Amino acid sequence: MLAIIAAVLFLIAWLINAAEISTNDVFTSTNVMLIGLALLALHLAGIGGGWAARGRRR
Repeated sequence: MLAIIAAVLFLIAWLINAAEISTNDVFTSTNVMLIGLALLALHLAGIGGGWAARGRRR
């Protein structure tokens, strides 16, 4: 789930950069990209991956 959110943030950062939209200092394309990278790192660390599939024990 975090990887999908990171991909959306990367898309938003790309749109801000490509359209040269002037934003305030908080929502610059670099800051949005860094948030996306942090979410991607959390996803790769195994956080936010959903429920773990556990097999039944017999």
